[in-house]
Amino acid sequence: MTGEFSPTWLSLREPADAEARAADLVDRLPRPVNVIRDLGCGTGSMARWLAPKLGGPQHWILADRDPKLLHYATSHVRLPDVTVEGALSDVTALTAADLDGTDLVTCSALLDLLTEAEIDSLVAVLAAARVTALFTLSVAGEVSLDPARPEDDAVAAAFDAHQRRVDGGRRLLGPDAPAYAAQAFEKAGATVVTRPSVWRLGPELPELTAEWLRGWVSAAQEQDPAVVRDDYLTTRLSDLPRASVGHVDLLATFG
Repeated sequence: MTGEFSPTWLSLREPADAEARAADLVDRLPRPVNVIRDLGCGTGSMARWLAPKLGGPQHWILADRDPKLLHYATSHVRLPDVTVEGALSDVTALTAADLDGTDLVTCSALLDLLTEAEIDSLVAVLAAARVTALFTLSVAGEVSLDPARPEDDAVAAAFDAHQRRVDGGRRLLGPDAPAYAAQAFEKAGATVVTRPSVWRLGPELPELTAEWLRGWVSAAQEQDPAVVRDDYLTTRLSDLPRASVGHVDLLATFG
């Protein structure tokens, strides 16, 4: 894979992300929404997708710990009635004071990279500030390929285990993140609505499908080198399958 957080990969996946997100959750957002803080903003794809759906004047605070991605994002969000600022910061350092005047906190493909303690802390900050959260595209651990191969289930299981790995002393939640976050928000007094947000990949999206396959198989092999036969990836790439890759979108509101 070109790198999970490289501009190339994030740009490649942006159309599939936009197609997958649960647009009906936008209709449920408490209005007005004028100031939005986007955590782990990447290239700014969330702003490009959501801002036109919100309408009206908006100010986006694009937050990321990667200065190169942050520069890219602030340079590539150019929308009518939308102003943008960058914030070089880590989601784990967010405070209620950071959210003063904020109407909405968003993120995309982020929750599965956090630990239980980090999600607890994030939820506590949002609850203290009484700020709505729209968290999209959290990995759900649901992958199906058509046509299927006998190895698919083992590769998927190894990938999920990799998503739950210990990284620098941190036990990542991976596909357990959506359910854990929903429970944490509910315990904090929020009303939670979730929706499936499924990637639909296949031959009509050859670059993205091939790059996703490479990353999926690579992570599985890193977790368990014995699980993938030498010809598995080559065979899959030579005749791209249709793939359904499950994610979850979550909306949490504090009445």
